[in-house]
Amino acid sequence: MKSKRQRAILDIIQHQVIGTQEELAQALRERGIEVTQATISRDIKELGLVKVPVSKEESRYAAPGDPPPLPASDRLRRLLRDTVSSVEYSLNIVVVKTLPGHAHAVAAAIDGSQWPEVIGTVAGDDTIVIVVKPFEVVTDLVAKISGWLND
Repeated sequence: MKSKRQRAILDIIQHQVIGTQEELAQALRERGIEVTQATISRDIKELGLVKVPVSKEESRYAAPGDPPPLPASDRLRRLLRDTVSSVEYSLNIVVVKTLPGHAHAVAAAIDGSQWPEVIGTVAGDDTIVIVVKPFEVVTDLVAKISGWLND
């Protein structure tokens, strides 16, 4: 059970931003692994997990030797620059065209950015639909995305 739990911990911190022991315990529970705070603390020490900064206000657990994660905005900028071919809009809908197979990653990064004007995204293979509210800010959002394409 211990090795299964510790493998799950390493998988979780690799795929999610986990900043507290409570968040880690919750993520384990979601996988059906019940743990106590003391067990989490021991596992963190045994695995040699370290806290690394994600932003000025946030840090996360990482395995020793893992490259530091890019901040969400840097990751999104890189994805936009490397994969997006066009951005267009109509009323409160923004349509982003990507290289084939990249729409899901870009949409997930947009969702992860938690822009207040973005209600949500829907991604296909190479197209993302972004629903924006209020529609008056659509041009600002398109300008932001377009600007990041050329950073």
